[in-house]
Amino acid sequence: MISLKPVRIGLILALLAILYGYLFGIAFGAWEDGMKADLKASGEAVLETVYGGDEAAMTKVYEKAWNYYKRSHLHAGALGAAAVAQILLLSLLAVGPRVKAVTSFLLGFGALGYGVFWWLAGDRAPALGSTDLAKESLSWLAMPTSGACVVGTVLVLAFTVRTVTAKA
Repeated sequence: MISLKPVRIGLILALLAILYGYLFGIAFGAWEDGMKADLKASGEAVLETVYGGDEAAMTKVYEKAWNYYKRSHLHAGALGAAAVAQILLLSLLAVGPRVKAVTSFLLGFGALGYGVFWWLAGDRAPALGSTDLAKESLSWLAMPTSGACVVGTVLVLAFTVRTVTAKA
C-alpha cells in the first residue's frame, strides 16, 4: 500500500496553495472594485512624494500591481496543482520517506509561497512607486520559493527517470 504520510506536509501546503488561488479568485468576483480602490489609494497617498505628482506614472504602477494580483491567483492555482500531481507521483516512487518528505515540502512550500509573493508584490508596488522595487523588496520570498519549486521538480524528475529506467 502507498503511504501519504511521508509527503503529508508538502501535500497540505500544495492543497493550501490551490485553496489560496481559489479564494483569491472569489475575492476578485466579490470585491474587485474595493481591491482596486485600495491599490489606487495606496498610490494616491504618495502621489506627490513618490511619483512627483505624475498621475500617469502612478496609474501605470497601479495597473501592473493589479496584474500582479492576477498573477498571484494564477501561480498559486497552477503551481499548487502541479505540486499535488508531483507529490502523488513521488509517493509511488521507490525513494526513502525522508527524501519524499523533503521533496514534497519543497514543492508545497514553493507553490504556496510563490503565489503569496505575487500578491505581496502587487500590494506594495503602488506605495513604493515601482513594481521592480516591490519585487526586489520581496526577493527573500521569491527566490527560495521559486527555487523550491524548481528543485522539487528536478528531484521528482530524477527519481522518476531512475525508477522507470531501473532493471526489473
